[in-house]
Amino acid sequence: MLDLLKSVISGCNDYAEIRYHKRIQDIIEARNGALTKVEHRTLAGAGIRVLADGGWGFVSTNDVTESGLKKALSEAQAAARAGAAVRKDKAQLAAVEPAQGELVYYDATEEPDIAEKIRALLEAEKRLRERSPLIVGSITRYTQYEDEKYIVTSDGSAVHVLDNKPSFHVFATAGRDGQLETAIKSAGVTGSWADLMRKGDLNTLVDEAVDLAVKKLDAEYAKGGQYIVILDPGLVGVLSHEAIGHTVEADFVMSGSVANGKIGKEVASELVTMVDDGTVAGAAGMVLVDDEGVAGKRTVIIDHGILRDYLHSRESAAAFGMEPKGNARAFTYRDEPIIRMTNTFILPGEDNLDEMIAGIDDGFFLKELGQGGQADATAEFMFGVAEAYRIVDGKVGEMVKGITISGQAFDVLESVDAVSSDFEMAMGAGHCGKFQAAKVDAGGPYLRCRVTVGGRHE
Repeated sequence: MLDLLKSVISGCNDYAEIRYHKRIQDIIEARNGALTKVEHRTLAGAGIRVLADGGWGFVSTNDVTESGLKKALSEAQAAARAGAAVRKDKAQLAAVEPAQGELVYYDATEEPDIAEKIRALLEAEKRLRERSPLIVGSITRYTQYEDEKYIVTSDGSAVHVLDNKPSFHVFATAGRDGQLETAIKSAGVTGSWADLMRKGDLNTLVDEAVDLAVKKLDAEYAKGGQYIVILDPGLVGVLSHEAIGHTVEADFVMSGSVANGKIGKEVASELVTMVDDGTVAGAAGMVLVDDEGVAGKRTVIIDHGILRDYLHSRESAAAFGMEPKGNARAFTYRDEPIIRMTNTFILPGEDNLDEMIAGIDDGFFLKELGQGGQADATAEFMFGVAEAYRIVDGKVGEMVKGITISGQAFDVLESVDAVSSDFEMAMGAGHCGKFQAAKVDAGGPYLRCRVTVGGRHE
């Protein structure tokens, strides 16, 4: 395939990239005692993008014969020139070292057959229903994206990528006296089924989801206000990705996000260093080479409180005079690469979690993203919290529910006065939904900071 793509692109006098992408997607779901879904889908084709006279043209095709690819390339060139004629700001590309070779992200020998996966999902769903008589709803779900890509560019990149991103989701709903509470536990990785089970054993996820749903039935609602809180790695990941990460994607910066013009300025506590890094082995956002053929590298976004860099494509990197580090990604061959996060996280510090908790007189210990949440280009956010406990006089007390947290993300990071030495990548089961889906991961240590807590009383 590489030879075919090189041959097609060799006659192009403009900048061009061809990306062949074959995706096999599996979904298995067991719900309330029945196997409700077994899907096996294959999507394959090529996306061809051309930069001519400062304008882009993009064409996708499922005809990957030599004649089909040449036809698509010619159409992309024509589209690029037509667009360039009306484009005021001409696109340019930052220079990069061409990426070459074969990249294999997982061990395919650790992958069981579909029948074994179905058995595991059914057994886990049965375990979920039987763990408590209060369970009234049960779902176990497995999703897998198995990707093969060939990426060739006219300036020398030529790579073959084999990637696999599986995930589990477990939903447990407990009910009593007309009251319902749902708990969700999940895990996702780049790797094999065995890697996923090591990250989040399915039976353990089931037990945790059931126990949390049942426990929430007895929890009281929290009183809202401003509080000092402990955010766990899951919520730190949500804050890093949703409330900070999107504001530093260069396309959003150029559209006027709150991060515009802040390079070199203090935006967080000096205890906070935040990065985006597609080279983290096993994390769900692992991207060693992006869809522009650029090798993945670590981007230090915030360095000890100072904003240092944005996330870039080759085009935005040229506009800012920066280096692209593998953040241009497309979900399928039908999609153009756009600026995306990979694995976004805050680095661990030196503080002890128990001592962090002991330093709070009146606050909350908050764990994992709950249902609902939003963030915008001003870094204002509001997130639901899945699991919350009161902290009184330095000790973790009773569970409370119905909590949301909100604030301006950079202000929250400015308030950080302790960062734990613990660390976890905690968001690998989900997707980022910026214009097109993307598998990402995020996480960090435990943070002690100030947020606005929303709650209510029955």
